[in-house]
Amino acid sequence: MKPKFSLASLVLLLGLVFAGAAQAVKPDEVLPDPKLEARARALSEGLRCMVCQNQSIDESDADLARDLRILVRQRLVAGDTDQQVMDYIVSRYGEFVLLKPRFSLRNALLWGTPALLLLAGGIFIVLSARSRRPAPDSSTLSAEEQAALDKMLGD
Repeated sequence: MKPKFSLASLVLLLGLVFAGAAQAVKPDEVLPDPKLEARARALSEGLRCMVCQNQSIDESDADLARDLRILVRQRLVAGDTDQQVMDYIVSRYGEFVLLKPRFSLRNALLWGTPALLLLAGGIFIVLSARSRRPAPDSSTLSAEEQAALDKMLGD
């Protein structure tokens, strides 16, 4: 028996395959200059939607993401470089808006603190174990004590 595929199932299958490629950029946001639009898209892919938090503003349908996309395009049209646009957005919204945060001492401390705490804990455990070594056995007799004991026992 042959499986039957309807047109509806084919459309559904294609919709599922290409669902990840859908963009939230509206036609009225697109810049007429293709080079500026390509730069805007590249910048938008690196900015986090503050509402969705795990999507770029290029993928998000949130109103704030739309406002950020428009802001990026306005700054590009005004003549800003990509770095100036990113600096402007970060100055307004903080580094959390970046999907890939910049390397800084603050970020290094944030990511390095757990490793430093684990290292400090390991050192503490090793030093604690060393300090808990058993004291020398006090049941052994000195040579004088052994001689006195032998004398008492009559050896």
